[in-house]
Amino acid sequence: MIEIPTTQPTSRDGTKPRRTWNRIMDVVGPFLAFAAVVLFFAIADRGINGEKATFLTSRNLVTISSQMATVAVAALGMTVIIIAGGIDLAAGTAIALCATVLAWSLKEDLGPRWFANESTASVAKSINDAKSDLKRIDREIEALAGGDFNVSQVAAKLMAKSDAEEALRQYERRLTKMKSLSAAVAVVMSLACGALCGFTNGLLVSYLRVVPFIVTLGTMQLYLGLSKQIARETTVRPDRFSQVSDSLVDLLSVRADALWLGLPSGVWLTLLLAALLAAVLHWTVFSRYVFALGSNEATARLCGINVRWNKIAVYTLSGLFVGIGGIYQFSRLTVGNPTSGTGLELRVIAAVVIGGASLSGGRGSVLGTLLGALIMSVIGNGCTMLGLENPVQDMILGVIIVAAVTLDQLRQRTAGGRQS
Repeated sequence: MIEIPTTQPTSRDGTKPRRTWNRIMDVVGPFLAFAAVVLFFAIADRGINGEKATFLTSRNLVTISSQMATVAVAALGMTVIIIAGGIDLAAGTAIALCATVLAWSLKEDLGPRWFANESTASVAKSINDAKSDLKRIDREIEALAGGDFNVSQVAAKLMAKSDAEEALRQYERRLTKMKSLSAAVAVVMSLACGALCGFTNGLLVSYLRVVPFIVTLGTMQLYLGLSKQIARETTVRPDRFSQVSDSLVDLLSVRADALWLGLPSGVWLTLLLAALLAAVLHWTVFSRYVFALGSNEATARLCGINVRWNKIAVYTLSGLFVGIGGIYQFSRLTVGNPTSGTGLELRVIAAVVIGGASLSGGRGSVLGTLLGALIMSVIGNGCTMLGLENPVQDMILGVIIVAAVTLDQLRQRTAGGRQS
């Protein structure tokens, strides 16, 4: 049935202006939502706290960016999955699993043991011994200064102190190198763990031909159990002084000396990854396969696309982003907590949906996902500043998710009605 246009469209059935308008709203919509949320909390903070309002201060904006990084980087991978018509409910527990593996790797000194045949604990003990020697020598020098002494005794003690200080510096340099080596191995372990989790999800979804919702619901529990097994049902706590590199801790730190160009290095890494993923989704053949899978899997198969292996590639790619999310999670907590990712998958999915992606597949954008993660971070931060409790924050987020999904469904029904 052909509609009779009441305006002056550029096409006979009037669909072209509508499609153009929908595309504009897909891009502008998340920006408008973000601006509305920021404006609301800025006005509310000013009205409640007056001159003490801090919502729009540079320090708080840095805090918001740091808080959104973990969800944002995992949501980048989820964007690819949702565009391809899938879902991953195991993202939260997989992030916790990666963080637990990272913490366990640091605690067990895997890097130093594999490549230096030494443990950070032994070097840390040498440092403590060197410090004790320095204190003992200082006491002996003070004792000599309070009584009879000769120049040769003082010279010997000063020489011993100089040797002890040099030994301490050497031990500290060695510990720094070992911590960097341990951190590098731990990061690789986290990335490998995330990729393996994604590969497992993709393999099960592809070969079992079970809907991704059910498969990832099962692997969600699987990864939670693995985390608890690795952590022996407790929290993995590597020693902050001897086993955790400062570079890991500073990844999302908001301390002034840890910032790079005004933002935490982890936030810049997230933006870089987002730019790379956007390039992949715009200018590669792989992106065409991804959008084809989400638009119509049966048609994609008839067109010669290897559906199975492309699904595995999509989930594995998302798993790499989950591994980075595990690194961020450890950076925030400095421990491996097997239950720290429970419920996080909902925030990751929400960031993608709020950013304009369709749960039916075939539509989504990297920019929208970043804005979705930022909107949730602004809501959480703003509610905290206004003194609202966590249950209120959860309810607000739930309303926003329902609204975003409802708008998506209305848009699909409208599009379907036009096609008919």
